[in-house]
Amino acid sequence: MIQIEIYEHFAAWLDNLLENNEMPKNTAAFNFNLYDENAEGLVYAMQLIASDRFDPDDESGEWACYNAWSSEEDLFMLDFSDEEDQSFEHIQSVFTEFVNEYLENGKYKDILLDSQGIGIGHVDGDIDLIYKAEKE
Repeated sequence: MIQIEIYEHFAAWLDNLLENNEMPKNTAAFNFNLYDENAEGLVYAMQLIASDRFDPDDESGEWACYNAWSSEEDLFMLDFSDEEDQSFEHIQSVFTEFVNEYLENGKYKDILLDSQGIGIGHVDGDIDLIYKAEKE
């Protein structure tokens, strides 16, 4: 179940990025990079990147390494130290739920959905594809 108050902070962060930054014309896909922000791995940050490449069959997500644009140090952070489940799978599922909600109802969802694909994953790991455009 999505935590509305935290989601609203996430949506405001993403709204700000998408409203105040023009995405490159060659943007093929977006990825939400997840980073551990402390030694215990309980504070995670999310960064948005626009990639000029996309390969829906690349499970390693190599395409997301080709940044055409990045939110750089403008990160969305969550502290999971109070969570009962502190596994990375749970952490990624929380962030994924926020992204999916934004893709359904977000103010600037069309900017993201106009791409060929959207992924999410740990910056040093595999990417889960959460959106792939229908082939025309």
